[in-house]
Amino acid sequence: MANADFTKTMQDMMGAFPVDTKAFQDAFKAQAALGEKMSKVVLEAAEKSADISSKWTKDALVKIGEVASVKEDPAAYSKSVTDFASTSAEMASEHMAAFAEIAKRVQMDTVELMLAAGKDMSAEATAAVQKATSDVTAAAKKATEEVTSAAKKATAAAK
Repeated sequence: MANADFTKTMQDMMGAFPVDTKAFQDAFKAQAALGEKMSKVVLEAAEKSADISSKWTKDALVKIGEVASVKEDPAAYSKSVTDFASTSAEMASEHMAAFAEIAKRVQMDTVELMLAAGKDMSAEATAAVQKATSDVTAAAKKATEEVTSAAKKATAAAK
């Protein structure tokens, strides 16, 4: 049995089905734009988080420096440690609230982006489905006409 080359047959078959590559390109561009916007949100949040962490670290180092300094009175050491613990708890509360604000902002921005992307994709999908429907209908009509014409020719030739 010889190996049949179906390349031409496949090309003809695929050519009979209209495919709009612009829809794929538009979808890729939309996805890339969404990715860029999401990356921007993430990078801004990371930058703000790094700033908060850096400030928190610097503030903690200043306070620990005060604890480590030499004191004349032994009771001053316990007061220094108590003050450090109290200040550390306050700083932790303030910085955690700042982190929570960043997280809240990221969540809001992400929801806005996803809603906008969903609306865009819905509109694009509707347009693509409508175009595909009309293209397939036209292709089916053409194929039906060709089959009908071929059947009529075959019937006429048989007579």
